[in-house]
Amino acid sequence: MEKIIIEGGNPLYGTVPISGAKNAALPLIAATLLAPGSFTLHNVPDLRDTRTMLKVLETLGCSWSRKDNTVTIDSTNITGAEAPYDLVKTMRASVLVLGPLIARQGFARVSLPGGCAIGARPINYHLKGFEQLGVKTTLSEGYVEARSPGKLVGNVVYFDNPSVTGTENLLMTAVLAQGTTVIKNAAREPEIGNLVDMLTIMGAQIEGKNTDRLTVQGVESLSPAEVTIIPDRIEAGTFLIAVAATGGKVTLTHCNPSHLPSLIEKLRLAGVQIESDASTITITCPVSRNVENGMVRSVDIRTMPYPGFPTDLQAQIMALMVFGDGVSIIHETIFENRFMHVAELQRMGAEIRIDGSTAIVNGGKKQELCGAKVMATDLRASASLVIAGLAAKGTSEISRIYHLERGYEDMVTKLKELGAHIKKVHE
Repeated sequence: MEKIIIEGGNPLYGTVPISGAKNAALPLIAATLLAPGSFTLHNVPDLRDTRTMLKVLETLGCSWSRKDNTVTIDSTNITGAEAPYDLVKTMRASVLVLGPLIARQGFARVSLPGGCAIGARPINYHLKGFEQLGVKTTLSEGYVEARSPGKLVGNVVYFDNPSVTGTENLLMTAVLAQGTTVIKNAAREPEIGNLVDMLTIMGAQIEGKNTDRLTVQGVESLSPAEVTIIPDRIEAGTFLIAVAATGGKVTLTHCNPSHLPSLIEKLRLAGVQIESDASTITITCPVSRNVENGMVRSVDIRTMPYPGFPTDLQAQIMALMVFGDGVSIIHETIFENRFMHVAELQRMGAEIRIDGSTAIVNGGKKQELCGAKVMATDLRASASLVIAGLAAKGTSEISRIYHLERGYEDMVTKLKELGAHIKKVHE
């Protein structure tokens, strides 16, 4: 096991490149199952989750190779239809192989997904959508079995709530179905747009990119493609929040500011200076932490589907609001169990009270954090503890950092290069 040790209180300065988006890479890797041949994916982050997804493809008969951040996948010979529990239990996105396997060979058996323990996140939207396209699904011994008795047929699918993985899975199924499929109340995240681009290059016919209504005209077959993964907006947002918490000036490169409208607005309301162009963001924040000179203003947050404030940045912005000049109200509307980081922030001295799906964060001029031994409970919670440790006085030790490595590429190295006193050691 490894842990991160941080000596807090050091502002961040310099330039940091943003990696490819984990949440875009995973569905694009799964989409290579839709057609035989060799695919090339650029800007693929080297993470625990992307490595797990590639291992899932290996179990299905694919081969792959990596050179730097380019991954080549050969899906010519699919020899299996089962994604086993030992792999899927560590990562919810493994369920994304269901749609492509159903579309290509009419059968799939995938273990019920795991990942971060932040809520139920059921896959009922996926199964309901599959069934409306003619798929028969059953749950048995912890596995989802899906079988198409004949040719898939397009239909109208409506999501009660926008589901990112549900939208992605249905897209990858519908592209090879007969006729037209309309997905209503579809999720609109940029990662879905990246998938639409890939499927279009492969020969799919999809209208409505970046809207909540996707219309798919099924085609007989698809071809391999060469595509680039979009920048990781959650990694970019995490670094922006880290600078706001520690003070300093940092330029993020290889990013897309247009994917972070709600966060940038909230940071500006908090008094942070942000400038951006097409692919860079520069954030400037005074180092001094007092009401008279430099303390960030407290802002309220409500997580919402895109383009609202991302649930994947809720834990990080909460760590920042500990240093706010007053009270911040944070409403979590996406997941019912995403406040597990609160207890760890409290160990560092944060004043936070939970009331159902709402967190009340008390900032103020007397509020400051002290380093402590804390434990990461999930991926984004681990990022919030890193931010808190960077801004706190004294030394913090963060254990169970395998959560962090599921979604952040070389975060410790990147922070070191910005001047943070941080290191990873074996426990």
